[in-house]
Amino acid sequence: MNMSKTQGNQTVEWNRVNWRKLEKVLFKLQKRIYRASQRGDVRVVRKLQKTLMKSWTAKMIAVRRVTQENKGKKTAGIDGKEALTHRQRLALVVNLKIHKKAKPTRRVWIPKPGKTEKRPLGIPTIYDRALQALAKQALEPEWEAKFEPNSYGFRPGRSCHDAIEAIFKAIAQKQKWVLDADIAKCFDKINHETLLTKLNTYPSLRRLIKSWLKAGVMDNGTFSPTKEGTPQGGVISPLLANIALHGMEEHIKQYAETLKIKGRAKTQKRKAMSLIRYADDFVIIHEDQTTVEECQKIISTWLKDIGLELKPSKTKIAHTTDGFDFLGFNIRQYNVGKNQSKQGFKTIIKPSKESIQRHYRQLSDKIDRHRAASQEALIKCLKPIILGWCNYNKTVCSKETFEKIGYMLWNKLQRWGYRRHPNKSKNWVTKKYWGTLGKDRWMFMTSKDNYLPRHAKVEIIRHTKVKDIIRASGVFDFCVSD
Repeated sequence: MNMSKTQGNQTVEWNRVNWRKLEKVLFKLQKRIYRASQRGDVRVVRKLQKTLMKSWTAKMIAVRRVTQENKGKKTAGIDGKEALTHRQRLALVVNLKIHKKAKPTRRVWIPKPGKTEKRPLGIPTIYDRALQALAKQALEPEWEAKFEPNSYGFRPGRSCHDAIEAIFKAIAQKQKWVLDADIAKCFDKINHETLLTKLNTYPSLRRLIKSWLKAGVMDNGTFSPTKEGTPQGGVISPLLANIALHGMEEHIKQYAETLKIKGRAKTQKRKAMSLIRYADDFVIIHEDQTTVEECQKIISTWLKDIGLELKPSKTKIAHTTDGFDFLGFNIRQYNVGKNQSKQGFKTIIKPSKESIQRHYRQLSDKIDRHRAASQEALIKCLKPIILGWCNYNKTVCSKETFEKIGYMLWNKLQRWGYRRHPNKSKNWVTKKYWGTLGKDRWMFMTSKDNYLPRHAKVEIIRHTKVKDIIRASGVFDFCVSD
């Protein structure tokens, strides 16, 4: 399918489109952008990005991603549109134009996980979401060729678990000091002009992105201008945040080169300093406490230039023997005998206390709200929560935690059963709600096809970190394209 086709086949039926073929065509163009960016060939990058922005294929995929695949696809912007028909999607593809002015986002307040306070989301219109997805398809391969190796948040082919594995490798051979930091209101405070200067894209795309940044917000019918920040809820916002924070790792590495350490070359000094970032959460790791304290000052100054600052309540310096929490995990080194480890310590990563408490509280609240519901409805409600949390935590030392939570949940479910049948014996309640599935006894189940998965039965599987060769070269060199 021709990438330069702007109108496309308007008679095509949406549900009969060969999406795999379109994805391949788009990916080939993105790979060309990526490689041109690697070479530093700005002229070719801009030319290819303009081609992509006009492409019918790229527009089709952008519309599909925001109307069918994206989790927030049914959240309306100020246009009030929650979903589109196949015909409306095709009309949107034809009407996507880079020169149209952005409309304000709709403010939606959502609760922070495990907290009573809420955070604002800015939901663009479906049109702006589709256009943002299109722009992201053009910009992402350029920036994937530039981004620093230890940035893991909101990037293709990377995950939280890669960041955790990077921390494990950074502290595997030596006990160190850690600056565990969080950037305050990162999405809300980014300086627009600094971001646009750093973005350094061609004029019409720059104007479009500036239009999104300056679009303003509608909150219960009241319009407010946006003088800073990029709205959480925008398709392109995570990429823009990563662009704004690009250079942080290199800035710290350059400081590491200036350290006066006898017998160490610059490359060794750089290697001894680690900055590992996932979105607006990051850690700086070094063996010297004073150096880490100085890094906090350097990063604070660096962040000021882009309108950001560290959040004092979530920023602390700790030693790895005391441990620290990052992305829902607790990372700590325990002193052991030389016969157990030649380093004299062992690094253990497990779910953090806060993550465990939040997970159990979520399960407990759901059970309390389903007092009158059927067992089948309760299983349907709890199952995805258990599997989601276990899958996230199964890559670390979670066996003991899984067993503990499983026991707590079993007790909670027993009380749920006793409340429903106060005049029945405990033995009767147990026989009614629990059964045997293969070799597994005490399964909370209605039938062999409908049962509650047990935490303790989830297999612990060590995460394989994104390969260093991919980390250095980028996902656009290693994804299957043919």
